[in-house]
Amino acid sequence: MIMRYKEYPPWKTTQSPSSTMSLAFCGSENNSSAYNVDQGVLNNGCFVDALNVVPHVFLLFITFPILFIGWGSQSSKVHIHHSTWLHFPGHNLRWILTFILLFVLVCEIAEGIVSDGFTDSRHLHLYMPAGMAFMAAITSVVYYHNIETSNFPKLLLALLIYWSLAFITKTIKFAKFCEHGIGLSQLRFCITGLLAMLYGMLLAVEINVIRVRRYICSNDPREVKPPEDLQDLGVRFLQPFVNLLSKGTYWWMNRFITTAHKRPIDLKTIGKLPIAMRAITNYNRMKAAFEAQKTLRSPNPQGSKAIWCTLRHAFGSPILLSSTFRCLADLLGFAGPLCISGIVHHLSNENKTFQPQVKLLGVYFISSQEFLANAYVLAVLLFFALLLQRTFLQASYYIAIETGINLRGAIQAKIYNKIMRLSTSNMSMGEMSAGQICNLVAIDTNQLMWFFFLCPNLWAMPMQIIVGVILLYYLLGISALIGATVITVLAPVQYFVATKLSQTQRSTLEYSNERLKKTNEMLRGIKLLKLYAWEHIFHGIMEETRQKEMTSLKAFALYTSISIFMNAAIPIAAVLTTFVVHAYLSQDSGFSPAVAFASLSLFHILVTPLFLLSSVVRSTVKALVSVQKLSEFFSSEEIGEERDKCQLPVNIDNHSKYQAVPLKVVNRKRPPREEWNHYNSLPGRQVNITEGEEYCIKIRNGYFTWTPDGAPTLSNIDIKIPHGQLTMIVGQVGCGKSSLLLAALGEMQKISGNIYWNSMSDTELGEDLSSTETETAIDADISQVRGSVAYAAQKPWLLNDTMEKNITFESAYNKQRYKTVIDACSLQPDIDILPHGDQTQIGERGVNLSGGQRQRISVARALYQQANMVFLDDPFSALDIHLSDHLLQEGILKILREEKRTTVLVTHKLQYLPHADWIIAMKDGTIQREGTLKDIQKSEPELFEQWKTLMNRQDQRLEKETVTESKTALERKNLRRAMYSREALSRADEEEDSIESDDEDSLSMVLHQRAKMPWQACCKYLSSAGILLLPLLVLSQLLKHSVMVAIDYWLAKWTSDAISLKIEAERNNCSQSQECGFNHSSYSMVFSILCSLGILFCLATSIAVEWTGLRVAKKLHQNLLNRIILAPMRFFETTPLGSILNRFSADLNTVDQHIPATLECLSRSTLLCVSALAVISYVTPVFLISLVPLAVACYFIQKYFRVASRDLQQLDDSTQLPLLSHFSETVEGLTTIRAFRYEARFRRKLLEYTDSNNIASLFLTAANRWLEVRMEYIGACVVLIAAVASITYSLYNRLSSGLVGLGLTYALMISNYLNWMVRSLADMEVQLGAVKRINGLLKTEVENYEGLLSPSQIPPGWPDQGEIKIQNLSVRYDSSLKAVLKHVNAHISPGQKVGICGRTGSGKSSFSLAFFRMVDTFEGRIIIDGIDIAKLPLQTLRSRLSIILQDPILFSGTIRFNLDPEGKCTDGMLWEALEIAQLKHVVKALPGGLDAMVTEGGENFSLGQRQLFCLARAFVRKSSILIMDEATASIDMATENILQKVVMTAFADRTVVTIAHRVHTILNADLVIVMKRGIILEYDKPEVLLEQEDSVFASFVKADK
Repeated sequence: MIMRYKEYPPWKTTQSPSSTMSLAFCGSENNSSAYNVDQGVLNNGCFVDALNVVPHVFLLFITFPILFIGWGSQSSKVHIHHSTWLHFPGHNLRWILTFILLFVLVCEIAEGIVSDGFTDSRHLHLYMPAGMAFMAAITSVVYYHNIETSNFPKLLLALLIYWSLAFITKTIKFAKFCEHGIGLSQLRFCITGLLAMLYGMLLAVEINVIRVRRYICSNDPREVKPPEDLQDLGVRFLQPFVNLLSKGTYWWMNRFITTAHKRPIDLKTIGKLPIAMRAITNYNRMKAAFEAQKTLRSPNPQGSKAIWCTLRHAFGSPILLSSTFRCLADLLGFAGPLCISGIVHHLSNENKTFQPQVKLLGVYFISSQEFLANAYVLAVLLFFALLLQRTFLQASYYIAIETGINLRGAIQAKIYNKIMRLSTSNMSMGEMSAGQICNLVAIDTNQLMWFFFLCPNLWAMPMQIIVGVILLYYLLGISALIGATVITVLAPVQYFVATKLSQTQRSTLEYSNERLKKTNEMLRGIKLLKLYAWEHIFHGIMEETRQKEMTSLKAFALYTSISIFMNAAIPIAAVLTTFVVHAYLSQDSGFSPAVAFASLSLFHILVTPLFLLSSVVRSTVKALVSVQKLSEFFSSEEIGEERDKCQLPVNIDNHSKYQAVPLKVVNRKRPPREEWNHYNSLPGRQVNITEGEEYCIKIRNGYFTWTPDGAPTLSNIDIKIPHGQLTMIVGQVGCGKSSLLLAALGEMQKISGNIYWNSMSDTELGEDLSSTETETAIDADISQVRGSVAYAAQKPWLLNDTMEKNITFESAYNKQRYKTVIDACSLQPDIDILPHGDQTQIGERGVNLSGGQRQRISVARALYQQANMVFLDDPFSALDIHLSDHLLQEGILKILREEKRTTVLVTHKLQYLPHADWIIAMKDGTIQREGTLKDIQKSEPELFEQWKTLMNRQDQRLEKETVTESKTALERKNLRRAMYSREALSRADEEEDSIESDDEDSLSMVLHQRAKMPWQACCKYLSSAGILLLPLLVLSQLLKHSVMVAIDYWLAKWTSDAISLKIEAERNNCSQSQECGFNHSSYSMVFSILCSLGILFCLATSIAVEWTGLRVAKKLHQNLLNRIILAPMRFFETTPLGSILNRFSADLNTVDQHIPATLECLSRSTLLCVSALAVISYVTPVFLISLVPLAVACYFIQKYFRVASRDLQQLDDSTQLPLLSHFSETVEGLTTIRAFRYEARFRRKLLEYTDSNNIASLFLTAANRWLEVRMEYIGACVVLIAAVASITYSLYNRLSSGLVGLGLTYALMISNYLNWMVRSLADMEVQLGAVKRINGLLKTEVENYEGLLSPSQIPPGWPDQGEIKIQNLSVRYDSSLKAVLKHVNAHISPGQKVGICGRTGSGKSSFSLAFFRMVDTFEGRIIIDGIDIAKLPLQTLRSRLSIILQDPILFSGTIRFNLDPEGKCTDGMLWEALEIAQLKHVVKALPGGLDAMVTEGGENFSLGQRQLFCLARAFVRKSSILIMDEATASIDMATENILQKVVMTAFADRTVVTIAHRVHTILNADLVIVMKRGIILEYDKPEVLLEQEDSVFASFVKADK
């Protein structure tokens, strides 16, 4: 039997024993011990190997039918949206073990092939079982994945059998190796032992699945439900749910990125965030960490340290994992230089073959040292090391960024929660502005996010540097330390440069903010600038500010270029120093290509962490500053905080030293803590009920202030607000009426006294609380203090939403109620003008609406709500008298009174006092008198008489026909104009779209455009640099990279020649005499020259790039400013202000700072890749064949990535805007939100916006990782192909080892720079969009400022008389629009006072604008003092006339600048103007007087005071013609009457044209013009017109009485 086995072994695959070199499973040598079974079958190595094939064959035959035939009939027990449900226990461990198994099997295959190379015949049994095992392992993981995602665990039985058989057979083989004395010195023994262990562990994992899930031998298998995220069809971010392979390679992103090429990515495409990543989840995690801090350290931890500890506890674990991956990646990074060294060393040796010493069981056994001496093995190991390194690196990046994004969401939620409790005085007194809070959200949270991203470097970098220096020392000896010293010495310089860069960036940001502030002011006041001909003044101011910014930008560019230069030059300097020193120190012994190119690669690795060091340190410093700022913000004063001690303990979840007020004080007190959930469990506070149920609010002995240390703003306040009645608060401008409302709401700081709110049931509030999600609910104890108050602030506050949403304000839509409110506020005509009716987005802060329209929407919101209390703060200030009457009658008296809602109305309209049930009269911050009108008539007859004289008309119901609506007319006309142009633009777009849709290939064309690079914008950018800079930029880049290649080529030649001479000397048995030695001097001289040239060209390129960027930035801003400031007014009416401002802010910032850096990175990475491919192709031309598929793969990857990346980048930016807008909206409308008790609803919106932004950021991060993994895998393939090709070339074509080292070093470089090239290309594409948009604005046509008359032809004092002749005048706003004035003729004599009135759209304002040529005069002319204004230069015309606009506009700066920006007037003239405008006492009281500062928009003055300043500004000008365009709209009647008299006296000898707001103001005019539909209807003296009973003017006056 034994002999028969010996003669005819059944596992022998060869048919003919005589064919010696034919393939045989056990080998084909004669008398081979491979067929010897004398000691038993199991003692035959070949039989044992054949036995090891059985499990793999079993698995392949069993699983293939299941996978490919019967799989379709299997149905999942649980139907879920995503096939990504990973729910078997030990899932991740199984994948890790399988990956290790696959790697060990590759090593076994390689070991078998290398061992078999030493025998005469091929022994298939050495590597074929390993190959089968490799296939089976891949099949097992595919099989397992399909079973798991389909939830069919019983089919895992096949794997259980497979792991059992594989473990048994491998254990038998291992046991037989031990029996035959094969030990650890043989690699095959180690591999076999390792495989047995891995199969055993996988078997244990399988048994554990059976144990836990009980799907075998159990009647009740455990049912497992999929996670909530996977049941939600909206969750499309699958990274947390997919298997390890998909996690590591971002395979799940493939479909997402390819789909992006077919249709744009939007919020719907990216879906919702998984629950674990949502802002509320992370906020709660952070809150729990903070609570843990409280129990561990102190009851009230505060300051930066507490925040850092909280962040460490909440987000430390993933950062630790990321750091571990980073360290592993960095260690694997050293495999590159070591493998290059090994390969080149192996090829350098003359004796390339060796004979293994151990031969057992008929085959050779090799040691690990012998295995690693094979160049091909090293090439394969290098490939796997690169794959693993890149995977670990990208995993580290992803985890760190994901943690940073989660942290950002949590901190944003915490900031918002704090804002909701922020003291109003912080905002109003300038201690904290909306801008500062937005900076916390936009900048500081991002600083922390990026710190967490760079955090793993803090541990990885020192380790990388230490290992790198040790390896360099091992290779080069003492000369390595010299090179490392060069890098180390220059590293502090790099840090210094980075610090300076950071400082200049900060100063640049400050100048940019200043420029943007001025740009914003300029654009908001552009109408005033044009009417006053101040364009040149503001152009000069803008240019001056830009010049400061450019100086800072020059410093920024200088330090950036030094930084770029040092990044490129330091490695060259280090390499130069090291190799020159090493060449002279080592003489001939150690200067070989292996050492040189391994060292070169190590230097490249070593330089990276040293350069990153500056970024990490900078980021750490910024993070420390940000946390300090956050700490200060979190500890800032909260609403209602008092110095009294609280009687009850309060949980504090922030860094505030304050505690709650006594329970008797009912003033919107909120304990300073952050309970967003479990509000039902909080202890409710007792409600104070006043002694009389008839009163809703009582304030007793109240003293209130805005600042804790300041004098009381309100003193000795004793008032009561009757329940269900109309209370009016009246008084002069600035007497504290608005402050009283805010004090009642608890927004002011109470010095002493008490506020009592009566406990009235508030059904709406109850509904609000019941409908609020637990996680974002407001605290119940606050709700019990007072109900919701429908509050309309004096300065209207609107949401960036539709008009309907602004009115309903989160309440349920009730059609009947909505219509009633719309009619009461006269909003229907405005809605009809809007293109989408009440569904029109009315923009941030309602910027596309006038003041009156915003005011009416704000009032409509208060009327629509169901709150029992309504506070209306001066709702009539921006409305004309007719709308005011309508609002009072239909809104306040009808809706509110019929519903018996308590209404508090602040007003200047004294004629409405008879309608009041209760009146509170205020004077200088105190209560002058309260009571009914009759009470005041009896007790204060003087006050009553004063009021009576100010009541210029009786209160009566007006007929609709007689309503002039002069102010509303202008508002609606402006709105109609703006909407007409927008509609025209959108119609044009629709037409273009329709034309495109008619085209069959329209979709493909759009997709082609999306995939196309904006080369036109690129050309525009580069051409702006000028004719000299562009060639310099291109030439310096090409020369730099050519010299870099020359340096490395020369190093290859130098080392190859050195090693060749050494080998030849050894071959010739030459003694170490002078003639046998190698002369390094000539080589080192050339090397030094090349390195010096390289350093010089590095400097030239860095300067050229930054210089180009500066030139372009300067030119684009200059051109843009010139175009915009000289653009016609029509342009500003039809272009959204935000759109223009974005060109000056975000787009110019991109041009200033980002494009130059991206351009440098793109050109550097592209040229490095091109030069690397050229070098590899030169070394091994066969590489060009493989280059084609790799290039195709790269092309498609970048093509798909660019489109997806651009969409995601835009989505990331666009989702950040609503988030920041919501923060700024909340800060601006904080009083309103808190009055309404809508904190919970706004928090919920905040969480939605935060999650939308975070999901976009996460997808962008995943897309970047998707690209980098693929590009780096392609880079690894390039390295493998280059290595194999160069090894083969070297062995058979005698390629020099120096060139092999050169090729491999450049191949490694491709792996590093390929993804940078594509990323830079994608970034450049996005950034060039800014150039494209700026270029679009540069095509704007400017006004024609030139005139037919030269300056010498215009009299210096013109117009000195003020005579105006209007002859057959017809004007229009645009050539595409109808005429707004038709054939108007009029004559205004010098010094006449002319009043113009008329109904909506009559052309009154167009009449006034025609004097300034702000509208298109297409027929007729206006002659002022004998000169046709059409012939005058625009600058001259506008500078000689004066106008006062309806909306008061003040600029930031001094009062002096606001009155006289040209600096032509003396102080006496300015004081005179202020006295005339009733402002002298106000300005005198201010510190600095005329040099007192005006804040942005004049916010530190009331609306009425701002209008008075505008009047003073017009008086200062002293021109002979003054036009008043509804200038008294925002001031009370008493002040208006005084001003009317002042105008009549101060301008007695000048021509005054008044557009009437209130008809009675023009009764004293010399001439009245009544207009209708663009023509003059009546033209005569007012007394003449009044005598005519049928005159329109007479009807207006009757209506105005």
